Amino acid sequence: MPRPAIRNWDRFSCKNSEMPNLGIAALEKLCYTILRISVKEGVKTLLKYDAILFDVDGTLLDSAPGILSTMEETFRQMGVDPAGLDLRRYLGPPLRRTFGEHFLDEADIERATLLYRESYKRRGCHMCQPYPGAARMLGRLRQAGLILCTATSKPTEVAAPILAEQGLAPFFDRIDGASMDASRDTKTDVIRYVLDQPLLRGRRVLMVGDRAEDMRGAADCGLDAAAALYGYGSRQELEPFGPVFYLDSCDQLADLLLGAPAAK
Repeated sequence: MPRPAIRNWDRFSCKNSEMPNLGIAALEKLCYTILRISVKEGVKTLLKYDAILFDVDGTLLDSAPGILSTMEETFRQMGVDPAGLDLRRYLGPPLRRTFGEHFLDEADIERATLLYRESYKRRGCHMCQPYPGAARMLGRLRQAGLILCTATSKPTEVAAPILAEQGLAPFFDRIDGASMDASRDTKTDVIRYVLDQPLLRGRRVLMVGDRAEDMRGAADCGLDAAAALYGYGSRQELEPFGPVFYLDSCDQLADLLLGAPAAK
């Protein structure tokens, strides 16, 4: 027996009078087919969000030159030869965790953190640039009505001026990050803090980041995450967390969420 034709797909719903008389198994197969067609044709995204949280380093900004330079300087000031260290491992994780791998005394960890921040404020914070398409992507998402916030391991007082200098601050509804002290230090702590703001309560939120800390923080807070493979993390690092998207560029995030590529 041929399946009934459904002509008005835009108004098709379980309450619609045009609902065909299908069994549960047949209806599930029909819905699955519709979803596959939607994905293949790019008609719409299947994952809907009200708000997007962004990591900053490695997701919006290529800030590696300034971070690595400042990290090298700080280790030398603390009496550690950075020549044998893989400093790129420290692109993303909180400073206190990084320095905690090398110093046992809490006072030394705090001293290294202070030295780093003083140097980074003078010079390193200016040694960065937005990834290609970052501003365009943020503009498209904001125009579509999404709430945009940051959730960065940089302290808020550090991140806000950098984003302003790079021309990205106006796109955000909130710029949030870690605290200067250790009270809000991990990415999980930062994400929980942002989610607790009135603007985001009850919203469907996606976290976008490039390192395991971003994926773990999202998972700890019950959020979906998108993995920015153009940043500092690898697919191997991010894959165990099961991100809903893998992104090769900034533009790709807007393409996936909005269901269409940017106009040429």
